[in-house]
Amino acid sequence: MEPEAAKFIGAGIACVALAGAAIGIGTIFGNFLSGALRNPSAAQEQFPNLLLGFALAEATGLFGLVVALILLFVL
Repeated sequence: MEPEAAKFIGAGIACVALAGAAIGIGTIFGNFLSGALRNPSAAQEQFPNLLLGFALAEATGLFGLVVALILLFVL
């Protein structure tokens, strides 16, 4: 296998993190909405946890994107 082809395959595999982040964000917001509809008085207390979960899931996706870009353009 040529090194150029291996670089593209590695970058494609690194982009799987973006799909995982999308699934994680959807799960986080879906569960928050479900819980908020069941108990609206507790929704405001759980909102900071929602933002923390969103930030961590998004950071995971961004790290995967950065790894893919490094593989494509730096190495």
